[in-house]
Amino acid sequence: MNNSSLWLIFTTFFKIGAFTFGGGWAMISIIEREIVDKYHWIDRDDFLDLLAIAQSMPGILAVNIATSVGDKLRGTRGSIIASLGTILPSFLIILAIAIFLTPDIIKNNRVISSIFMGIRPAVVALIIAPVITSAKAAKLKWRTVWIPLVVALMISLDMGAVSNPILYIVLGALGGFGIWKWSQHNLSKK
Repeated sequence: MNNSSLWLIFTTFFKIGAFTFGGGWAMISIIEREIVDKYHWIDRDDFLDLLAIAQSMPGILAVNIATSVGDKLRGTRGSIIASLGTILPSFLIILAIAIFLTPDIIKNNRVISSIFMGIRPAVVALIIAPVITSAKAAKLKWRTVWIPLVVALMISLDMGAVSNPILYIVLGALGGFGIWKWSQHNLSKK
């Protein structure tokens, strides 16, 4: 933590905010690489805990993660600085787009349209990467992989009341409990 100055926290999150597209999920792998792998501010398990906390809070995921990490590193000042670092690039980019680009220019300009079309697959990859990393860190086994697959299927089908996130959490907990109970039952037979 000796290398977690407020300026370094700000510039790290500013860089993350400036060079990632696709929102919070696309940022997770980059945030993890910076704060866990590069600077070693927190370990991977703490990162997963902070990610779970950030997901449970209302608001923008990337800002919630930045706030949680900043708080863990430097308290209230760290959380404010990390949040500002994450928000400021988007604010400046949107301000520039609002000043210089109208919707007609974006739609009718083949270069700009092509750039946005090229960004889409990269965003998908940035979203998939933290899913794989989180699955590995959570020690997801082949016999439990059905849980996130079923939830992803239910989300993709958008089945009204069945799309309630609380339901997914309860179903995941019940599925995990069922697997644990089944494994305990099998151990007692031996």
